[in-house]
Amino acid sequence: MAVNKAKVAVGFIVVGALTVFFGTVLTFVGPIIIDDQIVKNTVIDPKNEMSYTMWKDVPVPFFMSVYFFHILNPKEILSGEKPMVEQRGPYVYRKRIQKDNITFHPNFTVSYKEYRQYHFEPSMSVGNESDVVMIPNMLVLGAAVMLEKLPYPIRLLISATFKTFKEGPFLNKTVEELMWGYESGLVDFLNKYLPGMLPTSGKFGLFSEFNNSNTGLFTINTGKDDIRNVHKVDSWNGLTELSYWRTPECNAINGTAGQMWPPFMTRESTLPFYSPDACRSMELVYQRDGVMNGIPLYRFVAPKTLFANGSDYAPNEGFCPCRQSGLLNVSSCRHDSPCFISHPHFYNADPVLLDYVQGLHPNEDEHGLFIDIHPLTGVPLNVSIRLQLNLYMKRVSGITETGQISEVVMPMIWFEESGYIDGPILKTFHTNLVILPTVMEFMQYGFIVLGLATVVIAALLLRREKKRVPGPRNHLMGVDNPAASHNEQIKGSHDHETKDKSFMNNSEK
Repeated sequence: MAVNKAKVAVGFIVVGALTVFFGTVLTFVGPIIIDDQIVKNTVIDPKNEMSYTMWKDVPVPFFMSVYFFHILNPKEILSGEKPMVEQRGPYVYRKRIQKDNITFHPNFTVSYKEYRQYHFEPSMSVGNESDVVMIPNMLVLGAAVMLEKLPYPIRLLISATFKTFKEGPFLNKTVEELMWGYESGLVDFLNKYLPGMLPTSGKFGLFSEFNNSNTGLFTINTGKDDIRNVHKVDSWNGLTELSYWRTPECNAINGTAGQMWPPFMTRESTLPFYSPDACRSMELVYQRDGVMNGIPLYRFVAPKTLFANGSDYAPNEGFCPCRQSGLLNVSSCRHDSPCFISHPHFYNADPVLLDYVQGLHPNEDEHGLFIDIHPLTGVPLNVSIRLQLNLYMKRVSGITETGQISEVVMPMIWFEESGYIDGPILKTFHTNLVILPTVMEFMQYGFIVLGLATVVIAALLLRREKKRVPGPRNHLMGVDNPAASHNEQIKGSHDHETKDKSFMNNSEK
C-alpha cells in the first residue's frame, strides 16, 4: 500500500505546531510552577523537611575565628606613646546553633530561642588556647573612663581598690581565659557590693556571655500569609523597638534574624537584619553577582555608612554620642562601658584612627563583611560577618593605673563568624533549585526549537512532493492521455485534407 507522503508531511506540520505551542505555554507556566514550589518550600513549616531542618538546626559548618591585638609596648603606652600591636590568631571555634522552645502562633508567627555553643578547633587555629596574649584590662581602663566624673577622693579610693586586687592596666592571660573568663577578686567584690555593674556574675571574659547561651526570644513571620514577610522579626524579647538609642529609626527592629531572607531578591534588594550582639539593626547592600559550586548568587556587603557618625551620615545621629566615622558606640547597651564596634583594622573608618595605633593594615578581602545569597530563595550560601571590639581609653587623674595614656580608641580583638552550605545539603539544594529549573528551561526552549524544526522540514518536504507529482492540467495535455491523442489525430487529418485540396486547385489552373 503506497504511503501518501503529502498527508504525512501535513501531519508532521500539525505535530510541530502543537510542540511549539506546548513549549511556548511552558515558558509562561514553568516559572510559575518553580516560584510556587519555592514559596511552598521557604515557608517556615515542619512539613517542609529540608528548609525547616536548615532553619531549626542550621546543619552547615559554622565557625568563629578570633584575632587578638597583642600589645608590644605596654610601658611606652603608659608614658603617653602611640600603642603598637601585633595581630595574633586565628583561634578558631566551631559554632553549634540550635533553636529550641519553638512555638507557632495563629497570627502566622513563630517564637523560639536560639542556643549556641563553641568548641575549640586546634587543627584550624594557629596555636592553642594556652597561648598568652596581652590586651587592655577593661575592668580598669574601662572603669576609669566610666568613673572619671566622680569626685577626686572617690577616684583615689577606686585606684586603691585596683591595687588591692592586683589589677593593672593590661591583662597578660591565656586565650582561653580572655575568651571564656578568669577568676578575679575584683569581679567578686563588685558583684557583691555593686550588683548589676558587670554583665556577668561569675568569671570575667570577653565571650563569657556567648557560650552556652541564647540570643533572646525571637518571634518571626512564617511567611504563610505573605511570603515577602518570611523570617522577618516581629518582636525580640517581647519588644517591637529598642530603647538603647536616641531616635525611633535607630531603635527600630528591622529585617530578619540574620540567617535567611525572603525569596525572589533583585539587585535593588537589601539585607536588613537585627543583631542582639550589636544591639541594633543593620542593612547590607548589593555589590555584585557571583557563582558558588554552580549556584548563582548575589553578594551583599556593608555600606560605608553602616558605622558612619552623625556628621557624615545624618540618619546615624541617633547612635551618638559619636567619635570618628567607622565606630559604633555600644556603651548604652554594654553597661555604659566605653566600648566601640568597628570593622576589623578600622576598615572603612576615618583614616585618623589608623594614626593613633601602629600595626593595623585594613583591606576589603580580609576585613570586609559579606553575605552571599541565592536570590531566588533568600538562602545564604556563604557568610562572613567580621567585627572588631575596641576600648576607648585615656588618662584619668586620681586613677594612677591609667598613667599618662593618650586618648585613643584601642583595638582589642576582632572576630569573624563564617559559614557556608556544603555536603548533602549543598547537593540537595543544587539539584532542587539549580538543576531542575535549568532542565525545565531547556525543555521549554527545546520544545519550541524542535517544533519549529519539524514544521520547517515538513513544509519543505510537502513543497517538494507537490513539485515532483504532476497536477491535473498536465495529465490532460500529456501524451499518455487517450483523448488528447485522438484530438491530435483528427487535427492532423484535417490539415492533410486541406493541403491536398489546395494542390489540386493549383493544378487545374
